[in-house]
Amino acid sequence: MRLPSVLERVLQQKHINFVLTNRVPRRLLTRFIGWLSRIEQPLVRDASIATFALFAGDLGLGEAKKASFTSLHDCFIRELKDGARPIAPDPRILTSPCDGIVGASGMIDGTELLQAKGSAYALDELLGDRPLADRYRNGRYVTLRLRSNMYHRFHAPCDCRVEGATYISGDTWNVNPIALERIARLYCRNERVVIHARVEHTGAAMAIVAVGAILVGSIQLHAAATAPVGATRTGPVHLPCAAFYRKGDELGYFHHGSTIIVVTADGLDVCAHLRPGSVVRMGEPLLSRREYATPA
Repeated sequence: MRLPSVLERVLQQKHINFVLTNRVPRRLLTRFIGWLSRIEQPLVRDASIATFALFAGDLGLGEAKKASFTSLHDCFIRELKDGARPIAPDPRILTSPCDGIVGASGMIDGTELLQAKGSAYALDELLGDRPLADRYRNGRYVTLRLRSNMYHRFHAPCDCRVEGATYISGDTWNVNPIALERIARLYCRNERVVIHARVEHTGAAMAIVAVGAILVGSIQLHAAATAPVGATRTGPVHLPCAAFYRKGDELGYFHHGSTIIVVTADGLDVCAHLRPGSVVRMGEPLLSRREYATPA
């Protein structure tokens, strides 16, 4: 079931959408939804999931590993059936860490990335570390936006070693295209977790930046072996962790849905078939080593 067409058209109006999803008490609303989503009372659970599906659209629950959920939150962080996301096996290919919609991508201009047309932001501000940003000078990046109805877990794009992570506190602006056009440096304003990793065999640096947003109460990282990081913390907080992951292994999950930015050192290219606005699923090709180009 979807929203009535008149209401849906109203919500698609840029000004109205921006006001309703941003000019609100963002952190308070995020904490409230975080509390509400964890209520396991059956009537509240069923009403919450039904309302969520009404606004978000098809949740794709046929792919979920289990058929019933204890709460709306349990539905948010659902796991998928084995084999639901085939992983591209070629070791020269870095795969998408999540289901998402392709946003800005391409070559990093020195240490600047594109947020939206005519709007850039600095990599050192995103990562919270100027020397670290120099690792990725003239490298490549891909921005992936997770719709609220998408699968919310994210995975290793390649065999890699996670060397640490940094939580950076911030705001919870919406990350949809309407907000990206209006709020400068939005990704650098929002709370986020930066996962620092090295590509196995090549040793190339890779950062996976999980950006929070409104209604995203926290981000769970498996390697950090800590409680979820998010709304209640201040930052930056350095999270010591060291772990090896095979391509496709789960790194963590959002407690709702937001944005993943993959940043790599030079030597890789964004796969030719990716276009802004296209949908990519976890495990599909995202970046390739320069000597190997995927077909358009």
